[in-house]
Amino acid sequence: MDLDGQTYESLTDNFAWHIPARYNMGVDVCDKWADGSGRLALIYEDAEGNATRYTFDQLKTLSDRFANALQACGAQRGDRVGIFLSQSIETAIAHLAAYKAGMVAVPLFALFGVDAIEHRLADSGAVALITDRAGVQKIDEIRASLPALRDVFSVDHDQDDEAASSHVRSFWLALNSAPADFIPVDTSADDPAIIIYTSGTTGKPKGALHGHRVLLGHLPGVEMSQQGFPAHATLIWTPADWAWIGGLFDVLLPSWHHGVAVLARRFAKFDGEAAFDLMARHEVSHTFLPPTALKMMRGVERPERWNLVLRSVASGGESLGEELIGWGRRALGVTINEFYGQTECNVVVTSCAALFEPSVGAIGRAAPGHHVAIIDANGNEVPRGAIGDIAVASPDPVMFLGYWGNEAATREKFRGRFLVTGDLGTCDVDGFIRFVGRGDDVITSAGYRIGPASIEDSLLRHPAVSMAAVIGAPDSERTEIVMAFVVLKAGFIGDDALVREIQQHVKTRLAAHEYPREIRFVDSLPMTATGKVIRNALRAEVGNRANPPAAKT
Repeated sequence: MDLDGQTYESLTDNFAWHIPARYNMGVDVCDKWADGSGRLALIYEDAEGNATRYTFDQLKTLSDRFANALQACGAQRGDRVGIFLSQSIETAIAHLAAYKAGMVAVPLFALFGVDAIEHRLADSGAVALITDRAGVQKIDEIRASLPALRDVFSVDHDQDDEAASSHVRSFWLALNSAPADFIPVDTSADDPAIIIYTSGTTGKPKGALHGHRVLLGHLPGVEMSQQGFPAHATLIWTPADWAWIGGLFDVLLPSWHHGVAVLARRFAKFDGEAAFDLMARHEVSHTFLPPTALKMMRGVERPERWNLVLRSVASGGESLGEELIGWGRRALGVTINEFYGQTECNVVVTSCAALFEPSVGAIGRAAPGHHVAIIDANGNEVPRGAIGDIAVASPDPVMFLGYWGNEAATREKFRGRFLVTGDLGTCDVDGFIRFVGRGDDVITSAGYRIGPASIEDSLLRHPAVSMAAVIGAPDSERTEIVMAFVVLKAGFIGDDALVREIQQHVKTRLAAHEYPREIRFVDSLPMTATGKVIRNALRAEVGNRANPPAAKT
């Protein structure tokens, strides 16, 4: 996106979508750059600081081989392929291979526990999975409940491991044994390409199904939030995992669409000093830093110690506020651009300091090509300044195709021609959109959007728990923490030992970022006449606390 001589108004007024009828993400982000020039695509740094560089030429060969390996084991066009890995070369190869083979990638967060994995693999009907030894151990617990899953590829198993196991294959052995020549499947822009599971307020997490066009739909918002990307871009990094739409479609794939190299380095536990050091050592020019990462970096003393060359920093998931933006200007040397979206319809609102000053309290303005509106209960746009639901008009190329296998939930997501985000907001006369609050029970914690239903289900599986309700409680660092109200069964004592036991139960069975950091044992829960928990009453109980108590861990 060229911003020279442009205004926000000229960009939006003159914008037009150009979505080709036939389009394949894998070919677009990899094969078109694999011209023998040795163009840098990826720098992977491991936990010890060892860096390996990969070119687009290498990525094409590796992904072509693995696409052949998937087909050789019986996977066909339209089949779902789980990718249960963090940022790595193997993760990138698996995504590219799946797209080029016309299969549907199902990214899975590396910290998911067995319950979270089981639901996603079973619901999607994944026939193959790429993971590592830790993932294999989790899969072994639930393999019997996944009849569709035929092949598990482990990235750190070798030939001897494979010979000793009847159900796990070596990723690299399968790849290197496959032919190097592969003809990508001729996909349409609307053909399914990826399922990303998103937490809702009721029931199990739903799979947001996207077509290949979703990448093209992301580009205006990504380019605007990154100051006219790819201008001045040499290397981009994010601590956000590629299993989430933020890491994958806000950084990895848009960068490769433009031929910009990506730095892969996922910290086991985010560290502000390590982030400064990483960006300085590798001379990172662009980055996406979630708000919690920024807050942790803000606590680092003397950030001027590092010689940063940042040209752009984007952030999204939570409102930043004037103080954090001011810190970014001083410590990072740039104005942080906020953006807004969700898994079903991402990066539709953004700021762009190169075009306009951020408006305090606003999350930005509609990115070119997207019609974002504030609507009422009948699907009508409300007057400027009035509170309503933040919604996006369809059709829109960044919008999901629907929830996988759940037509009813898909219909409920729309109000007339508008996709409803579930967030409340306002829009002023200049088009700045302000976030007012959640319209549902989703918890925003450390950049993650967490639905209470799966946590409550996990809590109820603990032998001591009779009833449970989960809400988000205010927290200065994470915006909200997961807080659980628990009614115990007779004979159990709600002491600190039980708190830790329940927390560990959820952490290991569901996900490390979803366990309740605070648990309150209560005699009963507020209920409606029809038996539904009144979460608003629980939120009211904790929402006004001036100094939230330290979270139990």
